[in-house]
Amino acid sequence: MFIYDSLTKKEKELPKKETIYMYVCGLTPYDHAHLGHARTYVAFDVLKRYLMYKGYNIFHIQNITDVDDKILKRAKETGENPIELATKFHNEALELFDKLNILRADVYPRVSEHINDIINLINKIIENGYAYETPTGIYFNVERFKDYGKLSGQKIEEIKKKHRIEPDKTKKSPIDFALWKKTKKGEEPVGWESPFGYGRPGWHIECSAMSLKYTGGNTIDIHGGARDLIFPHHENEIAQSEAATGRKFVDLWIHTGFLTVNGVKMSKSLGNFITLKDALSQYDPMALRLFFVSTKYNSPVDFSSRAVEQAKNSLKRIKEAMVFIKNNEENPNINPKLRKSIAENRKKFFEALENDFDTPKALSFLFSSINELFRNQENLDRAALQIAKLLINEFQFIFGIRVETKEISTREDMIIRAVIDVRNELRKEKRYELADKIRQRLKEAGINLKDKGKETEYSLD
Repeated sequence: MFIYDSLTKKEKELPKKETIYMYVCGLTPYDHAHLGHARTYVAFDVLKRYLMYKGYNIFHIQNITDVDDKILKRAKETGENPIELATKFHNEALELFDKLNILRADVYPRVSEHINDIINLINKIIENGYAYETPTGIYFNVERFKDYGKLSGQKIEEIKKKHRIEPDKTKKSPIDFALWKKTKKGEEPVGWESPFGYGRPGWHIECSAMSLKYTGGNTIDIHGGARDLIFPHHENEIAQSEAATGRKFVDLWIHTGFLTVNGVKMSKSLGNFITLKDALSQYDPMALRLFFVSTKYNSPVDFSSRAVEQAKNSLKRIKEAMVFIKNNEENPNINPKLRKSIAENRKKFFEALENDFDTPKALSFLFSSINELFRNQENLDRAALQIAKLLINEFQFIFGIRVETKEISTREDMIIRAVIDVRNELRKEKRYELADKIRQRLKEAGINLKDKGKETEYSLD
């Protein structure tokens, strides 16, 4: 399998090994999770599922940044304990991710529970000559790390020009970043003793410390997150990790594209900020998930009600295909051409996933198979139906989309068909108003009618 590596800017083959260590940057839970979070975690969930389908053992690490400036600021505003505040919002997010059928990580390490690991890593960086102490904290000496900027493609001099305002005059360079922030006891609601004085970790050091801990100090196979983390967060992770260990930090960097709302960047100030909680109260979770995977993981995705409605209709099409296959599984016909076509679509479905994880292209082959079946419903093929059934089942696991079809009893079927017969008699008598009322009442009950000449078929939501 080849996938785009943000570091080399080329497609790179996935490591051939039994266990894959995957680290995905987690939430800084100072507020409700939003659609942008969902987009990223759905993308990595589908990748994880596909690798599991291929037989890999995936060890998934996803941190919780429960010590951060944003959390401390929010805690001061609400009067809550910052760790408890972060726990509350993270637990809520996990429950919402469950509704989206996102598999949980193997571990969710918290900054507050790994202070000793962070301190030990900072000590190692200092010993190796890549950090220094000032009255305000411990800072990483960026210019000492010669490869700085290799992920974001920036030169150190270019980065310096963007830091014209000096935030801390004790630093050697404005681009040096904090590994440890010194504070006075009682100045902030959280803090820890360290060899460098009382204080708390900087933002970037946590991911290095926790990822090294849970991979046993080995190179991470896949490190991912949203595109806006490339600089400075992931750039700084590389610098401090490789400065401490002297070896490659990550083998493959994967980043998801930005999410916009109706073509505009999501922002509270613009009034288009959508929390995941609000989105799930309005939309089918599986339709929302299908909407996300209908765009390639590293491309921008634009959210709109219309786009989710289209995904819902696509979901309905899959349900119809599942019912159609079930009703025709015993069909005795043989159609070699259809069989070959469905088999070819299934092959192309997986080829799309193997080639930079192209989920929208894979979906196109799934729907091509479904359309082929409906076009050939008068001349079906037993094997083609089974291949299509297999493909839909594989799709459901890999894409994490549960497609449920309602089962009805023979008696219920007889009742529905009796109501349809009454409606058709009304149509013959041109009593269309009453016939339409019956159609509407059936629709409200989740029964959809489709007229084909004098015949009427029905399907269930």
